[in-house]
Amino acid sequence: MSKRDYYEILGVAKTASADEIKKAYRKVAMQFHPDRNPGDKAAEEKFKEAAEAYEVLSDADKKAQYDRYGHAGVSGQGRGFGGGGSMNMEDIFSQFGDIFGDDLFGSFFGGGQRGGRAGQRSRGVRGNNLRVKLKLNYEEIAKGVTKNIKVKKHVSCITCEGSGAKDKGSMQTCGGCGGSGQVRRVQNTFLGQMQTVTTCPNCHGEGSTITAKCSSCKGEGRVFGEETVSIDIPAGVQEGMQLNVSGKGNAGERGGMPGDLIILIEEEAHKELYREGLNVAYELHLSFPDAVFGTQVEVPTIDGKAKIKIPAGTQSGKILRLKGKGFPSVNSYEKGDQLVQVSVWTPQELNTEEKALLEKLGQSPNFKPSPDKNDKSFFDKVKEIFS
Repeated sequence: MSKRDYYEILGVAKTASADEIKKAYRKVAMQFHPDRNPGDKAAEEKFKEAAEAYEVLSDADKKAQYDRYGHAGVSGQGRGFGGGGSMNMEDIFSQFGDIFGDDLFGSFFGGGQRGGRAGQRSRGVRGNNLRVKLKLNYEEIAKGVTKNIKVKKHVSCITCEGSGAKDKGSMQTCGGCGGSGQVRRVQNTFLGQMQTVTTCPNCHGEGSTITAKCSSCKGEGRVFGEETVSIDIPAGVQEGMQLNVSGKGNAGERGGMPGDLIILIEEEAHKELYREGLNVAYELHLSFPDAVFGTQVEVPTIDGKAKIKIPAGTQSGKILRLKGKGFPSVNSYEKGDQLVQVSVWTPQELNTEEKALLEKLGQSPNFKPSPDKNDKSFFDKVKEIFS
């Protein structure tokens, strides 16, 4: 089942501002919020779908990749939302819960302390994103490939399981906020009582404090290490394209959510072929006799070798098109072609006998240039190559 367009999910145009996208997400999330639709699986899936759309469109880099390449530009393994990744409802509330505000919960709980899942604080500090370059050859790009790469980064501390504490007894509920991660203050003004909510300065919003730090990670909950990440590269990617692998960046501090791994695609130059969009270009050098009499030759493609027939009387500069021998589109079923440009080879050194033969042939009317009016011009051929 293909994914819906992210802009369609949130009901905004591609030109929508960051503030408009945020407001649209809040509206959709409030509509399908689990607390408003208890037991409704369809509403829950739409809630997750909206969160996935917002995660991409609220990030400038991810949004740019999505606008250019669609879902393939932000695909990858890792956290995920409705697509079966490891991010669950708690992760959504942890990452985006602040967007909902108190409105929804006030209607259920009389404007008091937030209840249910949305009142849960976010744990730790989110890890930074990582960016790595991945070089692919033409065959890998044409067919798609799974790559296993080793990434040096911060990983969760095994000793304390990411908590940063020496043991379970070394974690205690923050006395400043009672474990909520927030401090509420009520002030009397001439308009009445005004309530403000701020992040707890003692625990920085985590709701707990460490009394004894883990000796391995010094209380950070993570150490520098290495992880092998498996990445599914879709067919048809291009030089400069970025793929986002959610949750495979640096581990967060003290159990915080991990960052993302951003894969920058680089193309390995081919010895004989040249890529232009979905099309592949190849220059075929023919001898003069082969161009005159016609022949059959073998040319390289991104999928092995292919035999093509050269008609008799082929002119230098003629372009032969091999339908469907180019690259697939990353976002559709479209496929490019291979364009073979014929270049008739002119000998640079001739012996006496060869010179005499050519001088004699040069007097023949058939060797006088006489282009067909129906033949395409040089500029038309250039346009055809890159169309």
